[in-house]
Amino acid sequence: MANTDLLPATVLRRKAVVYVRQSTQTQVQNNLESQRRQYDLVEEARRRGFAQVEVIDDDLGRSASGMVARPGFDRLVAWLCAGEVGAVLCFDASRLARNGRDWHHLLELCGLVEARVIDLDGVYDPCRPNDRLLLGMKGSISEFELGVLRARMFEAARAKAQRGELRISVPIGYVWHREVGLGFDPDIRLQEAIRLIFARFRKLGSARQAFLSLAAEQVHFPRPSDGKKMVTFDWTPIRYRNVIAVLKNPFYAGTYAYGKSEKRTALVDGRLRKSYGHSKPVEHWEVMLQGHHEAYIDWSEFERNQKQLAVNAYGRVDGVKSGRGGRALLAGMLCCARCGRRLTVAYTGRGARQPVYRCDRPHVQLAQPRCFTFGGRRADEAMARELLRAVEPLAVEAASLAERRHMEVQADQRRIVNLELQQARYEATLAERRYAACDPDNRLIAAQLERSWESALQRVQACQRRVDAVEQTLSAVATPDLGGLAQDLAAAWDAPGVTMRTRQQLLHTLVQEIIADLDEKTREIVLTIHWRGGQHSEVRVAKPRSGEHGCRTSDEALAVMRSMAGKWSDEHIAATLNRMALPTGQGKTWTAHRVSSVRMVNDIRAYRSANKDGQWLTMSEAAAKLGVNNHRIRRLIKQGILYAEQVVPRAPYQIRASDLLDPRVIEAAARTLGPCQAVGENQMSMFSST
Repeated sequence: MANTDLLPATVLRRKAVVYVRQSTQTQVQNNLESQRRQYDLVEEARRRGFAQVEVIDDDLGRSASGMVARPGFDRLVAWLCAGEVGAVLCFDASRLARNGRDWHHLLELCGLVEARVIDLDGVYDPCRPNDRLLLGMKGSISEFELGVLRARMFEAARAKAQRGELRISVPIGYVWHREVGLGFDPDIRLQEAIRLIFARFRKLGSARQAFLSLAAEQVHFPRPSDGKKMVTFDWTPIRYRNVIAVLKNPFYAGTYAYGKSEKRTALVDGRLRKSYGHSKPVEHWEVMLQGHHEAYIDWSEFERNQKQLAVNAYGRVDGVKSGRGGRALLAGMLCCARCGRRLTVAYTGRGARQPVYRCDRPHVQLAQPRCFTFGGRRADEAMARELLRAVEPLAVEAASLAERRHMEVQADQRRIVNLELQQARYEATLAERRYAACDPDNRLIAAQLERSWESALQRVQACQRRVDAVEQTLSAVATPDLGGLAQDLAAAWDAPGVTMRTRQQLLHTLVQEIIADLDEKTREIVLTIHWRGGQHSEVRVAKPRSGEHGCRTSDEALAVMRSMAGKWSDEHIAATLNRMALPTGQGKTWTAHRVSSVRMVNDIRAYRSANKDGQWLTMSEAAAKLGVNNHRIRRLIKQGILYAEQVVPRAPYQIRASDLLDPRVIEAAARTLGPCQAVGENQMSMFSST
């Protein structure tokens, strides 16, 4: 078979094709001897008499299992179909194909055009039965060999992984130690960056918000600069994918996980194609060894994080989304008591649009009537009052805890920038030593080392400026008086610096869900609160009728008007309402004109001075009758000498005219030498009468 007479002239007039292939990129880079031997087949083709030789090496780094597209093999098949190929040269059968479909298809085409297959063992004619049988056996052996090697390799890797000894690629923050196995990366700055991500997610409950918070503080995160080795890192501004990768990786919880993803096979253009990296549920992981190595968080916290991330992403029925701001306090918390669906939020009105909660998914999806709809302002206010009432007993403890966390956040900010400064100083020192060790006469190397040293010094200056800026910012910001806020939770809740996102996060911390319903008889919104501790409470909120707007005067202010209207003027009523901090429906202060307008709308009779019969006097009238000022009358009322009445607290005093004839009142009002005060029977004078 080594004789050139075996190849007819019609075959030699066509071109010979040398097919070169290696399965992986690692083989392409390292197995250079195999490449050289395959390229030497060009000389073998010329020795056998071919004048025209083509080399196809497009498939270097591609597997021949049939699951990966091979453009070089497709080009070879196209040339065979065109009748341009006289012989196909390969190192062995496994180079051409590792699956029966491609191998036998190639042999069929070679037999049709009478092309030869040449390897190191000889020349084969697929038209001959004996040669065809031998080639078929070689292809089957090649395919069987691949299956055996792959099965042995996977079984060995799986057995080693079940013991936790398979040294797979680990995430940033861990390294494989030669003696102790898997452990923390010794870089303290890297460890602090990872712990900061978990702490910020623990505080905010959202991966997106944790990323925004860290990005606002200009936190950097390491990125491998040496590929998969992960020995050296470049510190770049943190990205969202860094945060989500840390939160979702079970290795940070001390769990060794193997087989977290799977491959899938699909038929594409008549060929099977494999795709990798498809995640599997936790219960389907092949190996999961808890407590295998040191952990940044425990397993229970990892499970809580996964549940929170899933809830934030999909809004499932058994959970609620994290606080995302907006104008609606109860967004994502309300469930319909009639259909069980979650209520949605819509914003209506002109100008400052107001939130409206409604259950309209049955109407949108099933063309059924809406369950109910109600405005959000009153429900939010009622829920806020209920929430403050629930946390009031623990206000002092919560204030101390918040103050401690505030100090911890400041300490974390200082620690991160200081570690970054230490890293920059080390790199500058290392660059200086490299420059000092260089031969000064070798200017090509010395110039580059000098530039690297200057860049390192510039990074040190930039880090130092950042440290100074952080210290200046933290020292300029006054420490909040959290202990004082504990005494007035309403003021803390309505403080200008408190965002709606913060209020929503507090609500989600204490409340699991709220079931909403509408009582048609009493026209009340019924909110059933399911607290996280297992307790339940109910809040009822009056639902305004059609046409009622949110700027109506409060019932407390109307009650004050009805009590005072018959005896006091509109000016006195306006002053009383302002002292009682009862604003108008639009949040403004009261004037006599506004009081008059509200009285007319609500049919409250006006004050008429002609109706006074002289039995009751105002404080000014009583002062004029006794010949003293208003201050003297007020002192007499406070000391209990002169009796006076008030319709409501902070309203003007009403004094009976007959009480001014009391001798004690006349004597106290006429006293001018000493202070106007009552003298007790048993009280002794501090001064002698002599």
